[in-house]
Amino acid sequence: MPKTYNNLWNEIISFQNIYYAYTKARKDKRFHDEVLQFRNKLEENIITLQNELISKTWIPSNFRQFYIYKPKKRLISAPAFRDRVVHHAIVSVIEPLFERKFIDRSFACRIGKGTHAAHETVIKTLRKYCRKYNRVWVLQADISKYFDSINHDILLSILHRTIRDKNTVWLMETIIRNSEFNNVGIPVGALTSQLFANIYLDTLDHFITDKLGYGCYIRYMDDTLLFSDNKDELEFLKKEINNFVSSKLELKLNPKTKIYPASQGIDFCGYRTWATHSLPRKRNVKRIRRRLKKLAGLVKKGERDIESLREVWVSFLGYMQHCSSLSTSRSVYVETLKALKKN
Repeated sequence: MPKTYNNLWNEIISFQNIYYAYTKARKDKRFHDEVLQFRNKLEENIITLQNELISKTWIPSNFRQFYIYKPKKRLISAPAFRDRVVHHAIVSVIEPLFERKFIDRSFACRIGKGTHAAHETVIKTLRKYCRKYNRVWVLQADISKYFDSINHDILLSILHRTIRDKNTVWLMETIIRNSEFNNVGIPVGALTSQLFANIYLDTLDHFITDKLGYGCYIRYMDDTLLFSDNKDELEFLKKEINNFVSSKLELKLNPKTKIYPASQGIDFCGYRTWATHSLPRKRNVKRIRRRLKKLAGLVKKGERDIESLREVWVSFLGYMQHCSSLSTSRSVYVETLKALKKN
């Protein structure tokens, strides 16, 4: 029987935990208007939130919605600041309980994991297989419209297998069954959504690794990789995964899900990877070229300071250091310098 947890509520609603949640929620946003307003009457606002949670009168506000275009167009639904405080308050308590259940090869939105760790694991796995077999096959799958397709009833049922505290269940349900969603879908942009999305597909992780007994598996949110020297084995796994996600989770595999030779290179977590080397994803480099040239032009006009350009450049170098990138980095650097010096 999986371990269950009761008596979480007092920890979630404690003044200390809500204050800690406030400090996490304000990170990189200290001078935003709603953060400043909350801080102006900090103790009063924390106590008000605490009382609303105790009396179960807390109701989430409407999201602030906007689009981002990196790496593709996505609708972001950002919670109001006081709601973000509540999200941090519950996540700080329940996330460690689920973290113990997650498999090691799940990399999204987890401390000590992330895209670079996922990329390094792809390299190690691929090299191991290529040393052992003449030909290596890859099953690359993802879920179609993942966040928009998460079923509230199924998610709550999965959560309830671990969380039995009725007050905590009420709070999770209040967050999940937000009036802006009709029993299906959770917002991209909320801290709780990242955790809930990971928990939802953790069931798939354990189906593949425990039920099917297949360990050579990597997941970053809804993007998955499986490796084999046998294409037929991956065809079987693809069918089993498709049956599981459709029947148990009411999800659909993306039609782009495919099986292909690893010698073609694996496009995953921002890099294209072979056993011998990795390259940056072309569209990522193209995007950063445009951004740096635009910033350099603004710096030259005096509309932005050089520090803003340096920050983007350092971030780019951090990305590039995980692949074979010297010539590309040099060319981007030269182009940026030319943009700074251009008359």
